[in-house]
Amino acid sequence: MAEKYHTYSVIIPSFNRADEIRDLLASIARLDFPRERFEVIVADDGSTDSTEEVVRQAQQKYTYPLHYFSQKNQGPGAARNLGMRKAQGDFFIFVDSDVTVPPDWLKNIDLALTAEQADAFGGPDTYRKDFPALLKAINYSMTSFITTGGLRGKKGKKLAKFYPRSFNMGLSRSLYEKIGGFSDLRHGQDIEYSNRILKAGAKVAFVADAPVYHKRRTNLRRFFRQVFNWGIARINLYKMDNSMLELVHALPAMATLFVLLVVLLAIFWPPARILLWLTLEFGAVLIVFSMIDAVFKYKEIKPALYLPIVIPSQVFGYGLGFIYNYIRRVIFKKGAKVGFRKNYYK
Repeated sequence: MAEKYHTYSVIIPSFNRADEIRDLLASIARLDFPRERFEVIVADDGSTDSTEEVVRQAQQKYTYPLHYFSQKNQGPGAARNLGMRKAQGDFFIFVDSDVTVPPDWLKNIDLALTAEQADAFGGPDTYRKDFPALLKAINYSMTSFITTGGLRGKKGKKLAKFYPRSFNMGLSRSLYEKIGGFSDLRHGQDIEYSNRILKAGAKVAFVADAPVYHKRRTNLRRFFRQVFNWGIARINLYKMDNSMLELVHALPAMATLFVLLVVLLAIFWPPARILLWLTLEFGAVLIVFSMIDAVFKYKEIKPALYLPIVIPSQVFGYGLGFIYNYIRRVIFKKGAKVGFRKNYYK
């Protein structure tokens, strides 16, 4: 009797990311995995750049099955749904357009799913050595336990539930047929989808040795807008299902609110300036510790020099988005807020 094995459909939603798609497709060509067991689907969400041309060129260049489908612009969730409707594999894998994958990525996913008999999985994201210093600093901030970013993609953490994220996650076709596709949320649709996966009783594997190299944001302004959107999204998710809000998700907002209150007190009540000074000292200690840790991690100094800007951008950006939408939706009972609407792919 022939051994049963998974076939995979790697689904990439994209909107005006031609250069990123080119790099990702090239990295997939280097996968150490049988070509007959996977396909790649680029689900184009109405791009106006050269994305289609890049994919057509890759179809001629590489030996793996590569398909291109397009739709009018509707958002990444709808693009992933398009990919799933067109997919032929019995397991769907999602990666974002701004990642590349190491050669053993799919092999390690396959080994883990087979060994654990899992219905779904999530994997971590990390950096490549050739990334610019700013992207390494952002990677540090997004994966460091100090900023709570380290809770992303680490199953078994006691402070928060593990939700696979769309930069590196997947589920079986049978589970998809049970729970349906992604929602139309602009931000946080992967968390909402993972929540449905967990509520369906699916067995979810965390595949630690199948990371993707995440290029993330290219400048601080985009990074701030992104994390602000995440703060807004967390409250939208809470309004959909309160189990998607845990104490750790509110910590950046609590820190932001505390700092704002201390600053206001120090302005109008001089004795509070001592508390402000202590707060600034505590923040400086955390950042210095992070900088030292980053130097040891990256074996270079430049990424650490960005952290005094990157870490506050993440904490306060997320915190402000969270506070703003909490006041808007929970206190004043208003409708859902999208955030920076034009940047849901960024």
